[in-house]
Amino acid sequence: MRALITGTSRGIGAALVDEGRARGHEVIGTTRSGDAPTLDVTDTSAQARVAAEIGAIDLLVCNAGVFLDRGATLETLTAEALNDSFATNATGVFLTVQAQLENLSEGGRIAIISSQMGSSSQASGNSFAYRASKAAAINLGLGLADALRERGIAVGIYHPGWVRTDMGGNSAAISVETSANGLWDRFEALTLAQTGAFETYDGTPHPV
Repeated sequence: MRALITGTSRGIGAALVDEGRARGHEVIGTTRSGDAPTLDVTDTSAQARVAAEIGAIDLLVCNAGVFLDRGATLETLTAEALNDSFATNATGVFLTVQAQLENLSEGGRIAIISSQMGSSSQASGNSFAYRASKAAAINLGLGLADALRERGIAVGIYHPGWVRTDMGGNSAAISVETSANGLWDRFEALTLAQTGAFETYDGTPHPV
């Protein structure tokens, strides 16, 4: 399987590249800077350039994400943090899918890495920008699953777990390797029968 994964400079993204290659897949990871193909998911011209450079793929993993309002309160959250969170976590997902559509043929797969913090069942009075933007990513995934079904493209939405990364912190429950292994199991099993499902990394269904 030939896969393109966004946001692979560190953490879950980097682990997804390593796990996919270990399974024998051809995996291309993008970062905002560095040696890998560069992609700012909020930049439409960069999206078009990467799509032209990459060519045909079997799997698109929208992993790029930001958590900009950690510790912010209702009183201190800024419009900039809210806008930038949506630009990457929601709009960036849509722009990535839109740019790569011509590279995905019938039987293609799209995986959207969201978070249980975007689930309506997990709403709480903190991390407003992160939660709302990840909720938007879940909703986008549901809409894309419906829109792309007739094209034979399956869409899965995933919570990667509470992972020990810069974003998740050292107290998190699982390693990036455990998360990446479980997520790749989900990617490999994804078909139109599961399209639109929101699942955890280990395959447990999660309420939207």
